[in-house]
Amino acid sequence: MSDVKQLCRACGTELIHDFADLGPMPLANSYPKSLDDAKNQNSYPLHARVCSHCFLVQVEDSVPAEDIFSDYAYFSSYSPSWVEHARKFTEYARDRFDLGAESHVVEIASNDGYLLQHFVAAGVPVRGVEPAANIAKVAEEKGIPTLNAFFGDETANAMVQDEGKADLIVGNNVLAHTPFIRDFVKGLKTLLKPEGVISIEFPHLLKLMEEVQFDTIYHEHFSYLSLEAVERLFAEFGLRLFDVQEVPTHGGSLRIHGCHRESDREECLGLIDVRTKEKAAGLDRIETYSDFFPKIEHIRKQVIGFLEKAKQDGKKVVAYGAAAKGSTLLNYFDVGRDDIDYAVDANPHKQDHFMPGSMLDIRAPQAIRETKPDYILILPWNLKREITEQLSFIREWDGKCYAPIPELHEVPWT
Repeated sequence: MSDVKQLCRACGTELIHDFADLGPMPLANSYPKSLDDAKNQNSYPLHARVCSHCFLVQVEDSVPAEDIFSDYAYFSSYSPSWVEHARKFTEYARDRFDLGAESHVVEIASNDGYLLQHFVAAGVPVRGVEPAANIAKVAEEKGIPTLNAFFGDETANAMVQDEGKADLIVGNNVLAHTPFIRDFVKGLKTLLKPEGVISIEFPHLLKLMEEVQFDTIYHEHFSYLSLEAVERLFAEFGLRLFDVQEVPTHGGSLRIHGCHRESDREECLGLIDVRTKEKAAGLDRIETYSDFFPKIEHIRKQVIGFLEKAKQDGKKVVAYGAAAKGSTLLNYFDVGRDDIDYAVDANPHKQDHFMPGSMLDIRAPQAIRETKPDYILILPWNLKREITEQLSFIREWDGKCYAPIPELHEVPWT
């Protein structure tokens, strides 16, 4: 542990309990354009700790958020399943919260407009907030009004002055990405109408622990969230939760619905159910968190053994998906160009670049048809069903797909 005291970003308690120390890592979504650039990439400590007071799991602020998100390579629209997930949510939200032409919907970290486009098509006024200038520009070109800014209380106040408060604030996979989580939640309070609703999705810490999803730990994920930790934080700013839904995205996420403390919205059974599950799992006891790190070693041995045997047998292995989680896994396992031939990704913004750290060159998926690898290691394992459907053609040469989490396994064909 560093000699510098690390304090919890939610409550200020000194962090003295380790969760997972993954050592130095390059930025997971930073894709070098040449091998020379890849060899000279900076690495930063990636050390997750847990707060003994509020139970927020978090990594230290070793990299400024501006360095990670101001020019970003992740475009949500390149995942059809995620776009469909967003579309279904907009239909649900319009119905449940009675949203229409007189409403105002704000999405924080709105990316390329993958979600807000569905509200726009339904005639619901929207505003996106997106810190990455390159992605905000794409959203604007699609006709999605987008503010290029980091969200916090200052941004929220400016938005209230310009357009008024929001009936619905959406934030999918953003709460974990902010190093200033208190200011972020304060901004939610400022921006929300008296009877408005906050809907936020984030990967559930309970699932991360149960399924050893250690590869979801990377620098841009500053926090790893439980319902326990989020309820404590919201309460501090006069907000409360009234419903929680468990959704399958990103290996198992929570969709929380929040409101002002004074709202008359009643608590739903979903909230009570998740509270009970976390209590049963011991997420309110600090000793529970010490058992996580040793489980990573089991997966490491499986993956290294698989790659070593493939090499001995003369089999060709490629990686599918230049995902951030894949960067963490490859780097922590010290896997590189000697072990995997190359990676493919459907996102053209990643193609003709290199994976950070491991230095795998990233090609278009068409390369798989051309080179006919024996094994494909699916790095974004949360999308393994979608990906195996796309790769069904590799059965022509008896190719097989594998996923590394929760342990290395062959993915069956559907």
